[in-house]
Amino acid sequence: MATRKKKQTKAELPRKTAKARQAKPRTGAGGQKRGTNPARVRAILEKLDEAYPAAACALKHQNAFQLLISTILSAQCTDERVNQVTPALFAKYPKPADFAYANPAEMEREIRSTGFFRNKTKSIMGASKKLVDEFHGEVPKTMEQLLTLPGVARKTANVVLGTAFGIALGVVVDTHVQRVAGRLDLTKNTDPKKIEQDLIQVIPRDKWILFAHQLIWHGRRVCQARKPRCLECNLERICYSKDKTV
Repeated sequence: MATRKKKQTKAELPRKTAKARQAKPRTGAGGQKRGTNPARVRAILEKLDEAYPAAACALKHQNAFQLLISTILSAQCTDERVNQVTPALFAKYPKPADFAYANPAEMEREIRSTGFFRNKTKSIMGASKKLVDEFHGEVPKTMEQLLTLPGVARKTANVVLGTAFGIALGVVVDTHVQRVAGRLDLTKNTDPKKIEQDLIQVIPRDKWILFAHQLIWHGRRVCQARKPRCLECNLERICYSKDKTV
């Protein structure tokens, strides 16, 4: 004869592990994720506007082509270092054709201090030659065309489109944007492409360009990698990062 299964009491039910509890999304009213709740996002944008109303690209340039070259050089290098190298570089090579047909060994020496100078030389010369051969020496204004240039990925393309042309087709994601956006719980991803997609879902399009500059400035000045200066941060009250120093 079949026996009836004893009903477990609440005390006997298995408890969720700490990992399972942490995996549950934090939500607010209506099931909205807490980090990207529209009201919270608006508050973040307001605080960033208060702190950095005039945030702009730190790479010194006079035109879209110079910005393109500077951005390629900035990979794994500080903007400050790039700005030390580019004045002499642009004086010697003022046009794409000058870069395209330069002596590679000379250029490697001239940009050596930016790191990865061999790969950067190939990218700069390759991109310049393509501009001359296919775009009449002009920097294109579309994401699709920019991505065909050697050494250009979405970050570089977004920098050029946003800063040089005022075209918002995405959000620049560098190491500062990645770190600060994660700490502010605007994204759970670590891959730059996925982070960009997360940000364009919650940040108004008319803010994409300025927002990236603001996060970069905030990451450099306050929300630093090793020891964020939370006591100086006007976002501290709406930030619940585990990295907080207060």
